[in-house]
Amino acid sequence: MGKLTVFNFVTLNGFFQGPGGDTSWAHERPSDDYAEGAMKGESTLLFGRVTYEMMASFWPTPAGTAMSPAIAKKMNASDKVVFSRTLRSADWENTRIVGTLGEEVARLRAAGKSMTVLGSGSIVTQLAEQGLVDAYDIMVHPVALGAGTPMFHGAKKRIDLEVVATRKLEAGAVLLSMVPR
Repeated sequence: MGKLTVFNFVTLNGFFQGPGGDTSWAHERPSDDYAEGAMKGESTLLFGRVTYEMMASFWPTPAGTAMSPAIAKKMNASDKVVFSRTLRSADWENTRIVGTLGEEVARLRAAGKSMTVLGSGSIVTQLAEQGLVDAYDIMVHPVALGAGTPMFHGAKKRIDLEVVATRKLEAGAVLLSMVPR
């Protein structure tokens, strides 16, 4: 049975993006020590349209390779699924577009596929509310923003989690590994 893990970074006050979708604060002190380790497994990457377009505009480029060759190689080679009702084509290698979230996750899980959601706030909220997430790796950065979008923005019900591990990363962020209660 496949497992679904959410990986996201947040500010100390719980925002996964600042005003206008800004995530520059998460990249000022890169945490490649965690990211490279997390990208070693075989996992299908799941994205919402907005996160997919951001990732697809960076990782297949020379800038992505220059910033982190190991992560770029893994991101480009991984199977990718984009959940979107509006995106009509996906040019990033190994990518397919799917319209139904729950059904696709159930299909991948039944096929024994490990899945990782990167970013994709609305997708994370939907998956969490449907009880489809098995684990959360949340990188808490030592920064607070005056405004932004919380990680579970729009959640209509309570999402209870249990911390199963913590780790301070080289760049100063803290990784919280959690599972649903």
